[in-house]
Amino acid sequence: MSTQLTGRPADASVAHWRAVAAATGPADRATAEQAVRAAYRAAGLAEPAAFRWHPSPLAAVTELLDRREEFGASVREQVRTAAWERARTAAIAAHGAGGWAELWGATGAELSATTALPAERVRTALLDHFAPEPEPQDWAESRKPANREIRRLAGEARAKVRLAVLDAVAGQHDAAWFAAFDTAGTGDEALAALAGVARQTGWWWPFENTVLLSERPVALHRDEAGRLDRADGPALAYADGFALYAWRGMPVPADFLDRLTGLTVERIRTEENAELRRVMLEHFGYDRYLAESGAEPLHRDETGVLWRIQLPDDEPVVMVEVVNSTAEPDGTFRTYYLRVPPSTRTARAGVAWTFGVEEEEYRPQRET
Repeated sequence: MSTQLTGRPADASVAHWRAVAAATGPADRATAEQAVRAAYRAAGLAEPAAFRWHPSPLAAVTELLDRREEFGASVREQVRTAAWERARTAAIAAHGAGGWAELWGATGAELSATTALPAERVRTALLDHFAPEPEPQDWAESRKPANREIRRLAGEARAKVRLAVLDAVAGQHDAAWFAAFDTAGTGDEALAALAGVARQTGWWWPFENTVLLSERPVALHRDEAGRLDRADGPALAYADGFALYAWRGMPVPADFLDRLTGLTVERIRTEENAELRRVMLEHFGYDRYLAESGAEPLHRDETGVLWRIQLPDDEPVVMVEVVNSTAEPDGTFRTYYLRVPPSTRTARAGVAWTFGVEEEEYRPQRET
């Protein structure tokens, strides 16, 4: 088997693995299973006796929690971790620690929003599905014996699910690492086999006797920055209904998006969850909120207008309103609202901050 990880240019590696990370739809199961067998052989293990496919990581973890003892010991360390360590050690030896860090910055770091973050969202969703955290209680309630026992049992259940999740190999969500090793050119036969699995599947679990594999999602929606994002449905959805909802990368409850319809200033102001309130505010529009809430400007000068939105139990939202000096094709001049730090005190300081300079240093020859 060819390694298929031979040191191609960073941009080519990133493009290839970005496509892998974003792939949806059914796997070529025969190809995936062949690659898994190769990964076991490269790790010095006997090939697995059985493959069990699932429509989502949720379905795979459900079976794993019910039938864990039937599958034998986890061999993730031998199959995945050892190959990773060899490739990283070889990359540092070939490129130096600084060279490897630079290479990672040009490859793996470029893919983190489309790989590491969705993977972490899936992990959190699985934990919350099987073993949700108990509702917070005041000190007196938390000290009651019955409530202590509830929290103890919940902690044990969450630990069991966490172990099941940690036994997984992330499949296509490992794309950032494969892009880096691809560019470094330090992969061996074992890593090539793992790359072959990643090109076909979502998460998978290698055990002595059996391999559990989950299909890729059927739908994936992202914003221009690569973050999970959808305003009218799940941002990441699997065939069995397991789904993640997100607005510009931030997880939101499934029913939250419905609540964005018919928003009012009062509804935004009274939302108790600060993170969801910020999503509401962004969806509603800062300019509209300023107009309908009767907000007063903090400061005004030739660069723009500084506004502050005070929110309960949260830091204020401070923005500078600026008008583009270049006319639009229809002759109008577009207004922008730029988010600036809460400590900003003048419009000029806010505009200067967006350019990365101090207020006294901001002296543009011509504003655009």
